[in-house]
Amino acid sequence: MEQTSNTMPSSYMRICCPCHFGLESVLKFELVRLGAADIAAADGRVCFSGDWTMLAAANIELTVAERVLIELGSFSVKAQHGKTAFDPLFDGVMHLPLEHFIGVNDAFPVKGSSLNSALHSVPACQAIVKKAAVKRLQKAYRTTTLPETGAVHQLQFQIRNDFCTVYLDTSGMPLHKRGWRQLAGTAPIRETLAAGILDLSRVRPQTQLCDPFCGSGTFLIEGAARAMHIAPGLHRRFASERWEAMPKSAWFDAREAARAKIKRDVEFRAVGYDIDPQAVEIARENAKKAGVSEKISVLQADIRDFQASPEQLIVCNPPYGERLLDVEAARALYKTMGTVFPKENAVSVISPDQTFEQCFGRKAVKRRKLYNGMLQCNLYQYWK
Repeated sequence: MEQTSNTMPSSYMRICCPCHFGLESVLKFELVRLGAADIAAADGRVCFSGDWTMLAAANIELTVAERVLIELGSFSVKAQHGKTAFDPLFDGVMHLPLEHFIGVNDAFPVKGSSLNSALHSVPACQAIVKKAAVKRLQKAYRTTTLPETGAVHQLQFQIRNDFCTVYLDTSGMPLHKRGWRQLAGTAPIRETLAAGILDLSRVRPQTQLCDPFCGSGTFLIEGAARAMHIAPGLHRRFASERWEAMPKSAWFDAREAARAKIKRDVEFRAVGYDIDPQAVEIARENAKKAGVSEKISVLQADIRDFQASPEQLIVCNPPYGERLLDVEAARALYKTMGTVFPKENAVSVISPDQTFEQCFGRKAVKRRKLYNGMLQCNLYQYWK
């Protein structure tokens, strides 16, 4: 059986990173600091151009991105005269340079979504994309057999308004899985969302951070890592590390660059409180696993006994109706927060309750719309 070898893609690729709605500006500036080129932000994603090392660095260093995807191509899937509805989808995938990335033995599962398009059946679209990918790779490798026993190359398609974009997922596990959360409390905030809130709250190497509802410690740990410039993906693995097409040197160079940025001698300190003693133990254990326990203290305490020193930045995700408390109990909690949080402290609170400001007793200086999972929230910010 004759096979052709992988043809390496051009040195620069188009790369896209999905993120929480509302955090596009945070992700854009992270990419600017990484040195990415041609950065363009859209709703829920930021795209840029980069080489293999930039792709590795994005996986390792970005704090708010959910995944790092290679954009393989885009095309219209509008039905054409004389053709079936699925022909444009099949033809579009057939023109993508899949063999530049996917080897003859590699696995290439397909998943995707469709919205406001004639091709609305996702399972049917998955089958067509898979069929076209198989045909393309069989032709490229001059074979009828694709065992799919090798490294996983997850194909993703997104169809919006009869226009399809196909991606290759380089991350594998989503990037919010940092590797330190072995234990979780009730309804923990996602690490990527917490990182974005901390950036918007202006956490710096000298920040004194406080979370009075720390749960499993996400804000505390993400804050310490941010202050010390510890890349969130430094100690985890990614799907594309097993790809033959991706140079091993890209991962080595990206990890060395990330390690060189770490600064452990910063003034940053974080203190967290939780009424649940089990949550306190979970937060302490997670901080150890994340390697930042020397910067973090976690204590059991009731919010009614809360006290803060003037220099502390208060950031929290308090329990709310849809999550842990009924609505009335949550609003009573907000009222208590308004009483015990000093007016001279900077505060950031994420909540889905539109009456938060009224319950808290103060109008926020800044309100930002964010999403916690599928739940629309606001980030209420109070500055000095």
